[in-house]
Amino acid sequence: MSPANPWSSYRQVATQTATPGQLVLMLFDGAIRFLERARLGFAETDPLAFNQTVNNNIQRAQAIIHELNTSLNVRDGGELAENFRRLYDYMDDRLMESNIRKTDDGVTDVLRRLGVLRDAWAEMLARRGESVAAGGGLAFASHA
Repeated sequence: MSPANPWSSYRQVATQTATPGQLVLMLFDGAIRFLERARLGFAETDPLAFNQTVNNNIQRAQAIIHELNTSLNVRDGGELAENFRRLYDYMDDRLMESNIRKTDDGVTDVLRRLGVLRDAWAEMLARRGESVAAGGGLAFASHA
């Protein structure tokens, strides 16, 4: 029996102890990281590596954006939540278009928008006195 992966255990504890605000920040960070990987994938010269890198990372970012979208509380959030819903739908459409056409235009657009949202969210957390580095500064990079 092999010992448990300490990185996996650390990630699990970080997500279980994070506040809802910190979890949203982690989601933004994850989507940005996957889109940065997808953008790097556009430089791949091997067609298989190109398609796998671009497709897999765009789909992972889309899954995170979908989670952000479905977690919106439209009843309490009103117009602001509806505006975020439209923005997340737009981002999903742009990423789908980028993935189908295999161009990085949509990825670059969504990366820019997510970066703005992420920075604003981190600033809001800092002003509320929440740690911006959820999980002790843990970054969710894939370590397989």
